[in-house]
Order: sequence, then C-alpha cells, then structure tokens
Amino acid sequence: MQENLILQKKLTVNSSQVDMFRRMRLSALFSLLQEAAIEHTTLLGCGRDKTLDRGLLWIVTHQSATISRMPVYDDTIILSTWAGKTMHMFFPRYWRLQDTKGNIIVEVSSLWVLLSETDRKIIFPEEYDIQIPFVQADEQPAMPARTRMPKDFSIESDFPVPPSYVDMNGHMNNARYFDVVQDVLPFEWYKRDLKKVSMEYVNEILLGETLKIKSLLQDNDAGSEAVIIGESGAEAGKIIFRMRLECQAV
Repeated sequence: MQENLILQKKLTVNSSQVDMFRRMRLSALFSLLQEAAIEHTTLLGCGRDKTLDRGLLWIVTHQSATISRMPVYDDTIILSTWAGKTMHMFFPRYWRLQDTKGNIIVEVSSLWVLLSETDRKIIFPEEYDIQIPFVQADEQPAMPARTRMPKDFSIESDFPVPPSYVDMNGHMNNARYFDVVQDVLPFEWYKRDLKKVSMEYVNEILLGETLKIKSLLQDNDAGSEAVIIGESGAEAGKIIFRMRLECQAV
C-alpha cells in the first residue's frame, strides 16, 4: 500500500479541455482532478465496492486553487494527488500540477465527505469501516477557507439545471458550476488570467431546479476579483454555493 500513497500521472492537455484562448477551462481542470481522486481512492482500497455499491456518494464540500498559470493546449503536465489525514467526517485531498521542468503551476486543496444516497445525509466513515491512508507532508497546499460574502451584488441571473450538467450522484456536477459562473461574467473579465479560486458547495441543486446567481466584480491595485453566490430559485435564502475568483492586474 505504501507505494500508492501518492498518485502521479503524466498528461497532455487536449483540445476538448481548453477555451478559445487555448487555456484549460476551470471545469476541465476540476473534472481532471475529480477523476484522479477517484482513481487514487480506488488504489488505496476504497473503490466503489466500499462506497457507491453500498449506497455511499463522495461529495466535495470545499475546493481552493492557487494558480501560477493555467495549463494550455498541448502542454505536458505532471499531476500528483494524495490524501490528508481524515478529520472526523471530512477527507482532505490535495493535488499539484507541474510542468516538465518541475515548476509548480497549480496547487489545489479540498475537503470531501461521504453522503448516504438514500437520505442525502453525511455519514461517519468509521461506521462503515472506511479508512483512507494519508500523507503527512510538511508542505501541503493551504486548506480551503470560508468565502467572505459582500452584502450587495451587481449582476444577477437565473440558470435552470439541464440534464447534461447532472452527474451519477443525481445532482449538478461540482465542475459544471465553473462553466455557469464563467458564462455569466462579462467577457472582458473572462479573458483575464486566474490566480486564485475558492469554492464552497453548501447544498445540492437537482435537475430542472433553478440557480439564482448573484455576482460582484471588483478591481483594485492587486488585480480583480469576482465574488459569486448561488441560491435556490425555489427556496428563498437557501445557499447552493459560494465562489471567489481572483485575477492578476491588467
């Protein structure tokens, strides 16, 4: 088991993963990380026979990324991922993307929980004898922090969840939130290079339900940031997600 504590893969960024500027899309990045996490969790002895086949679903609650530069089309990248020490019901997981010279270009941290498929409640892993071997590294990416929300927002839009955005867990996939947000932001803002991403997934949104998305864009000497909140269109005040995107100064 010891040799599997860190999963490392060499990958090439393909055309389906990039935007019109040949940069990897945020949704493609987080989909890639999600698939690597599934592969690694299986190698660590906690595959679908321990979770999905027993009615347990892996759900991400927080993600945070620090970006030196986004991978671009035809880049060769080295992806590494490892688990942190389980904290009660929370499973930390980390990723690091490097170029072929060893330079770190993206670092990501996250927190995951296991959910009962039937009642959608978080379970205690010890009750199901679920243990994930972890790496106690000296230099981990910083754990995700809570996203501070402003009182007022300048942009509001609605988004009905279509079938193509719903994954096998029966809700809108975590990576697709980034597509929705980047589609509602002004195009001039979209063209800027991201430096930090923070995301909190608070509640599920299901097929046919509507997200009410509220955004606030701010510029300062250090750069630009977009603070976004997604609420349920059917239940006033019910938060679905909170997100903060930070870009370098223009």
